Amino acid sequence: MELKKTMVIGASPNPDRFSYKAVKLLLKYGHPVEAIGIKNGNIESIEIKKGFPIIPEVHTISLYVGPERQNEYYDYILKLKPKRIVFNPGTENLEFEKMAKDENIKVVEDCTLVMLNSGRF
Repeated sequence: MELKKTMVIGASPNPDRFSYKAVKLLLKYGHPVEAIGIKNGNIESIEIKKGFPIIPEVHTISLYVGPERQNEYYDYILKLKPKRIVFNPGTENLEFEKMAKDENIKVVEDCTLVMLNSGRF
């Protein structure tokens, strides 16, 4: 399996949140992980960063921010030039998906956890 540097946007230090579970599972499968969120904290060894840090060579963005708050991330994500964006359940956004496709970024409406556990990540 190819390891893919993955950025989880909407990461939370709350173990009940799916973004937290996604970071843990990505680590379990050996993927390098960056976590971006609005609260300070860690998920295992990964520090949750705030704001819009420039991180090179991100392969996949796993989105855990609802469509009503995504517009503040549009430019940031597009400037990172990921190869794909995974829109997890509840984050689907036709406007942003079209913007990503226009930049030749693969758009996937799926669940990162399911994708990892089924070998489709």
